[in-house]
Amino acid sequence: MLLAMPGVQLLDVAGPLDVFAEANAQTGRAAYRLEVAAAAPGAVVTSSGARLIADRVAGAGTAGDPVDTLLVAGCPKMPDTTPPRRVVDWVRREAPRARRFGSVCSGAFLLAQAGLLDGRRVTTHWAVAARLAAAFPAVTVDSDAIHVRDGRLRTAAGVTAGLDLALALVEEDLGRDTAKQVAAQLVMFFKRPGGQLQFSRDGASLPSGRAILQEVQRYVAANPAAHHDVGSLAARTGLSPRHFARLFRSETGGTPADWVESARVAAARRLLEESRAAPKQVAAQCGFANADTLRRAFQRHVGVTPAAYRRQFRPDA
Repeated sequence: MLLAMPGVQLLDVAGPLDVFAEANAQTGRAAYRLEVAAAAPGAVVTSSGARLIADRVAGAGTAGDPVDTLLVAGCPKMPDTTPPRRVVDWVRREAPRARRFGSVCSGAFLLAQAGLLDGRRVTTHWAVAARLAAAFPAVTVDSDAIHVRDGRLRTAAGVTAGLDLALALVEEDLGRDTAKQVAAQLVMFFKRPGGQLQFSRDGASLPSGRAILQEVQRYVAANPAAHHDVGSLAARTGLSPRHFARLFRSETGGTPADWVESARVAAARRLLEESRAAPKQVAAQCGFANADTLRRAFQRHVGVTPAAYRRQFRPDA
């Protein structure tokens, strides 16, 4: 069952449902009975303006039989809204009765408001992962994972990751061969390469810490090919290298070298997306010693090689 709140992202609902429906088609039997629940009677207006007609209203009527799999779909405004108490109570009551439960995208916020994510490892859309972690400090948020399994809990990252999660559930239930057949029919990855950082527009970390450190970070981001060791960066602040390095780590949570590498990878991502520059040229323009150094750093930060990343944006390259 998919719970669709007002303003839901249509693909958060339709994507997983299509995966489960295709699994039924591939096996020739009704392995899954598909239902959509709404917060209130009437059509659910999605974020695109399209309307969904739900099969039931959450919390209305008697409890009935337990739901096998309960997933809360996300919507763009969910992090900024408080769902009706009746719906939160229904999710809090039904999730423990289900064989498994979880969320797609920002649907994790509703589960967290129901107290179902405390002490759990989860994921959500990269753009709201920090907000989820800040609002619910008892939750461990993996901002790079496509989907996460923690006991009976399943959570998926943004939007299309709901298809990846649904496919993983099909593999759990019906086996690897059926899941691969579903993936082939829907023209999707059986196992998507890399994590969601490869799709994040943030690339490098945002400047943080006191103003003098943010100024250094902006300089590095604007000049990735320049020489950036601790001594040269410290000189820009007027601090000693030792004090600068200690202050940088205490206020940003990482070393200056880590931040420089992150900024250079972000610059390389932009070049790979926007140009046809060869890997050697990308490496030189972004401050890497050679193409091999670029490849290793890129895989550490993005989870795929530069060549694989470029194919995501320039299939003809």
